Amino acid sequence: MIAVTGASGFCGGHVARAAAAGGEQVVCLGRRPGPVGEHRFWDAASGAPDLSGVEVVVHCAAAVGDPAPGSRAEASMRAVNVHGTERLLAAAGGRPVVWVSSASVYDPRRDRSLVAEDHPCGGQLNAYGRTKAAGEALALAAGAVVLRPRAVYGPGDTQLLPRLLSRVRAGTLLLPGPDVRLSLTAVENLADAALAAALWPPGAYNVADAEPYGRDEAVREVLRAHGVRARIRHLPLGVARTAARLAEALAGAGLGAEPALSRYAVDQLAHSVVLDTGRARSQGWTPGRSLEDHLRSVRR
Repeated sequence: MIAVTGASGFCGGHVARAAAAGGEQVVCLGRRPGPVGEHRFWDAASGAPDLSGVEVVVHCAAAVGDPAPGSRAEASMRAVNVHGTERLLAAAGGRPVVWVSSASVYDPRRDRSLVAEDHPCGGQLNAYGRTKAAGEALALAAGAVVLRPRAVYGPGDTQLLPRLLSRVRAGTLLLPGPDVRLSLTAVENLADAALAAALWPPGAYNVADAEPYGRDEAVREVLRAHGVRARIRHLPLGVARTAARLAEALAGAGLGAEPALSRYAVDQLAHSVVLDTGRARSQGWTPGRSLEDHLRSVRR
């Protein structure tokens, strides 16, 4: 029996469905029922999950977003991503745990043109990166397998591609700085890794599509697949950073829980971030899904 936390969400839902399709008995842990299997209520911000009868845990539950520093939303994020992890690991009691983290834990001050798992984790630009780093440190110390995907996309995505599409204004999409190479992770690739990883040696593993993408071309393909006509224009990086600092200052002054633009968002789009997936591949995992596969299904 496999337990999947956050199974009512995007990543957790895909993991739960993939597990059930593979013949596993699935327990969905969360505030709302998952798409398959048994539902056991668990609020990751409080209390301990019921893992009776469970043999393996895949922890996908997480608070996401880009809240202003010191905001109530940041405190809520820590309650889920850090303290929720503590309670989950205590309840697991030595059971295999696969903890879904994020490439946002990697230090953005270092070169990320090819990032292996030994890249330093520090200097994160927002609460999400900091709390995911703190949560995964607990998981690693407990002997869990930690997966680090980057920019997860796919059917049911409510964050990455929808946010990109919402940034189109008057037929124009502004992107910070010149074109760069970026790793993305199809949610199906992440789900495959999450189900296989319970048998991997403890430690951290990058998970991404087989090849990185050119940012501008990938964005053009996304826009085209969704029927959005827009020109891509490059905003000077210095201007983008200044705008992000101003937006964060306004949010921090109480004018909004989440800034309209942040240093984290600028960083994620303006610098090459390519994940080295050799460690996961050495365990027999192979990414079988690509952005083109996903967009082909969107166009239908």
